[in-house]
Amino acid sequence: MSPVSDSGRLPAAYLRTGSASFTEFIAEHEPSLIPSRRGLPPGATIDAPHGTTIVTLTFDGGVLMAGDRRATMGNIIANRDMEKVFATDEFSVVGIAGTAGLAIELVRLFQVELEHYEKIEGTLMSLEGKANRLASMIRGNLGMAMQGLSVVPVFAGFDHHDAIGRIFSYDVTGGCYEEHDHHSVGSGSLFARGALKKLYRPGMSSDEAVRIAVEALWDAADDDSATGGPDVGRRIWPTVALIDADGARFVPDDSVAPVVDAIVADRRGNPGGRRGGGAS
Repeated sequence: MSPVSDSGRLPAAYLRTGSASFTEFIAEHEPSLIPSRRGLPPGATIDAPHGTTIVTLTFDGGVLMAGDRRATMGNIIANRDMEKVFATDEFSVVGIAGTAGLAIELVRLFQVELEHYEKIEGTLMSLEGKANRLASMIRGNLGMAMQGLSVVPVFAGFDHHDAIGRIFSYDVTGGCYEEHDHHSVGSGSLFARGALKKLYRPGMSSDEAVRIAVEALWDAADDDSATGGPDVGRRIWPTVALIDADGARFVPDDSVAPVVDAIVADRRGNPGGRRGGGAS
């Protein structure tokens, strides 16, 4: 449906009142724009770039999310500096793993969904409402997931009611689960989760959380070829986002670099073993 009719006026659908969901509006009037509506021909397969490892953990008064920068396509590194963590509104972020193109499109649609709701309702959606809305969008992608094009994000945000950071994970069917303390998704999540279990401490500061997140991604990259660790040679660092009462913000590379340098120094001579210092 073109936004402007032949008469030069907006189509009637744009002038009627409806729900606060932009996704429902698009699904009703232009369903081909919904990423999940574009199925593959029967029997067809596609080799698309995949995003890999995302870690998230809470700290005192907020929550952190970090992602490596590598995208892979089979045994090929498709991209070395891909962004996988996105701000979805002022107080929430989402990290993507799975089929990169579909995941990024889903995130953009989710960003518009939240902005649309805010403009229609005049208020922010609750954190649970955002998590559930994302779950319904993932559920709509089940057909593509059955064809091997799955999207598995992790969502985190600041809960104003309890003044804490909260984490929500998903499965490919749209199941939504609240996680406590920390979580990871993607091909390197098994190794990252092991690191998080050993390093996580309740009540730590945001600076300590940044160090632990980078260490977890380092450990994931050490054992998972699809996960890219900090690239010291190219100066490519993990994407790190902090969300607290002041909102969502990304940690600049100039602040992540010293953390990586400290980890490299602590692990020199024993890169896969016990750390020499830092957060504990």
